[in-house]
Amino acid sequence: MSFTLHGIGVSKGIAIGKVYIVDRDQIEVSEYNLAIHLIDAEVERFENALKLAREQLQRIQSQIPKDTSQDVAAFIETHLLMLEDSLLSKAPVQLIRELQCNAEWALKLQCDSVVKIFEDMDDPYLRARKDDVEQVVIRVQRILRGYTDLPSDPTDEQLANSIILADDLSPADTIFMQHRGVLAFATEYGGATSHTAILARSLAIPAIVGLRRARPYIRQDDMLIVDGFQGVVLVDPDERTLRYYKTRQKEEKRYRASLSKIKEAPTVTLDGTPISLHTNIEFPEDMVAVRRVGGEGVGLYRTEFLFLNRQHPPDEEEHLEAYLRVIKAMRGGTVTIRTLDLGADKRFDMGSKQERPQGSNPALGLRAIRLCLRELKLFKPQLRAVLRASAMGKVRMLLPMVCGVQELVQVHNLLNEIREEFRQKSIKFDPEMPIGAMVEVPAMALCTDLFAPYIDFLSIGTNDLIQYTLAIDRVDDSVNYLYDPLHPAVLRLIKTSIDGANKLSKPISMCGEMASDSRYVRLLLGLGLRGFSVNPESYLEVKQIITTTDMGNLEKLANRMLKTSSHLDMAHLLELINAH
Repeated sequence: MSFTLHGIGVSKGIAIGKVYIVDRDQIEVSEYNLAIHLIDAEVERFENALKLAREQLQRIQSQIPKDTSQDVAAFIETHLLMLEDSLLSKAPVQLIRELQCNAEWALKLQCDSVVKIFEDMDDPYLRARKDDVEQVVIRVQRILRGYTDLPSDPTDEQLANSIILADDLSPADTIFMQHRGVLAFATEYGGATSHTAILARSLAIPAIVGLRRARPYIRQDDMLIVDGFQGVVLVDPDERTLRYYKTRQKEEKRYRASLSKIKEAPTVTLDGTPISLHTNIEFPEDMVAVRRVGGEGVGLYRTEFLFLNRQHPPDEEEHLEAYLRVIKAMRGGTVTIRTLDLGADKRFDMGSKQERPQGSNPALGLRAIRLCLRELKLFKPQLRAVLRASAMGKVRMLLPMVCGVQELVQVHNLLNEIREEFRQKSIKFDPEMPIGAMVEVPAMALCTDLFAPYIDFLSIGTNDLIQYTLAIDRVDDSVNYLYDPLHPAVLRLIKTSIDGANKLSKPISMCGEMASDSRYVRLLLGLGLRGFSVNPESYLEVKQIITTTDMGNLEKLANRMLKTSSHLDMAHLLELINAH
């Protein structure tokens, strides 16, 4: 019987094939009490399990193929670091002794506690890292239960031309499956920053996550269609549905082939308007995808990855090494480095024993530039590294979540101090390195003309701008239906930002997800936007839209959108805009 399951599409494309179910046994954990004289032996049993888990991961690490994407392989190192972290290595020992309980139960209690910390985080990337904690714990639990061998892996024949279905995929799974002819991934859990999503995008194959309770309804070797565009899995499709999706597959293949032809073409509209089109990246390894699509520059390099999954922040040299990798890979193109954007719920050991109170709403609390200006031990090494990197290529620095001129003045004062030190020590840097600010707080959008004299360029971050404007948490399932890029207030703030920047001849671009969405490219052009920074997967599609656009009446139609509140009228206007 044919039926459909819905999840979250995290990598575009359509795949048709038989399913291979990756079955990792779930570990049921029970609690039992131990006599006092058995406690030391139980602690030793737990520590031996940690040791064997490390050995397993090190064995996997030694077998990683040379062509494996570094951002995927790095997850193995992350799991090794977690096994060393006191939260998983020391805290369970303390629980064993305090509760006089078995190691499995102590580890479960600690895992639940750590996972809760991650689930309460505001940042989606960090929240997704709870999957790493759970996978590390499952590995140790299996060893405690007597499963001391690595889980058996499917053969190359089983993986070739198959669609993988699993609860979730660990880093070891994704590394093993890379380049073995897998057509698509589908998992019951995970998000846009899960291992599955990262690997699927790097391999350019369709993927869907969040297919809750899918496995009870799907059997080994069932025929599946995975629609990564819509986040839909079709099980045992009929002939008519198969023909439809096979046709879509062919059309998508032709479309992708046509996009590759414009890779070297200039990004100019039909009537000759030049548009700046750059890419967003999170890891230096993302430059492989940037080069594949012919990216002209990096409009947003998120540096948060340098701070994740560690007890101490990176030093200046670690920052510099990462930045130089991107600059070298960009081969003369502009690289825009955004400074640290983490929130109040992500704390680092700054050498102080005084705990900082956690805010009740991290999205509105001590995050981004606010955190950096409070914690100069975090911020100054990054500023120094960015300045040093500027001597090696076309580097710009971008400041997140700016909402007051005083913040910009403070940053300029810090930079001037560092520049003076560098001059005295003959350390090279670009004295004219552009400094920019994100437009993601309504206050910034409304006062762009007042802020512009203090900066060299601006970049609109629609992800936060929309949620702050509409007072909704975009990752809260109960209210995220209100997240609307076409809300008149959002469009008016975007227009106000563009006009304010243009008034003082300051370049302004958009790096939020709205810029990567093909539905909104011509609308944004009509609102006056002349700079886009998009994810590499969307780059050629956005470029094609730009190069086939006649500006004509776009401005007039876009301005009509600013005065429209009816969803029906907006849909009609957007259709007219996209017909240009």
